[in-house]
Amino acid sequence: MPLPVYSRLAIFAAMDPTLGTHADGRPALRFERHLKHAPQTVWQAITEPDQLSAWYPFRALEIDLRVGGRIRFEGIDAVVTQLDPPKVFAFSEHAPAAMTRESDDLIHFELIPDGDGCVLVFTHVFDDRPAAASYGSGWAMCLNALEAHVNGDEFRMERPSDAHHEQLVHAFGLDQGSVERVGDGYQVRFERQLTRPVETVQAALGDLAEHVQLSQGTGHGARLELTHTVASEADADLDGWRRRIEDLVRRLTTG
Repeated sequence: MPLPVYSRLAIFAAMDPTLGTHADGRPALRFERHLKHAPQTVWQAITEPDQLSAWYPFRALEIDLRVGGRIRFEGIDAVVTQLDPPKVFAFSEHAPAAMTRESDDLIHFELIPDGDGCVLVFTHVFDDRPAAASYGSGWAMCLNALEAHVNGDEFRMERPSDAHHEQLVHAFGLDQGSVERVGDGYQVRFERQLTRPVETVQAALGDLAEHVQLSQGTGHGARLELTHTVASEADADLDGWRRRIEDLVRRLTTG
């Protein structure tokens, strides 16, 4: 009998993360997944290089499994910060050079026995809050791959869906702007991670272009930063600017 094949079309709503604040003040994504395997089985999938490489975003080359031990990934390094087999495994991962908005992320796994299986609590602590939807949709895909791996199922690792990314943008409030006093006026500001490259977004900006700066974002798309100065706070029209950005996102993702 062929193994079942999973794809990004799988239902993800019940598996979405929450976005909170870590003790160090940084944003933290938290997932809970019920897995039908005992903690020891899942422990091997998160601590053995070959098994970790089957689902993690970076290929694991070597893991020195002790507190302070080095983890060598392809292109980046990490250091083990917590270890309590087969319950807790955590490491501090230095961001790739291209991810200039990040420093040292914290990746934390906790395995809680639950009947014949276990609950995996996965937490990612990072710097760049506007990237939370990108990270959230990406980790959801990776955790789907982990679940398929421990089940012995085939999995096609694909790019996270635009729909899931935008769902998380709204769930986390990342579509909201701010207004603050600047000199004699007020500055409207929005920062939004997009799922399309800078060149594609630039071509679609239209009359938003005079208010927008684009850069390479954290993830696979452009980072949009919109600013607009008005004379009074009453003129800020945050909802109007938000709708214009939403219209841009719709055109980018459905065009």
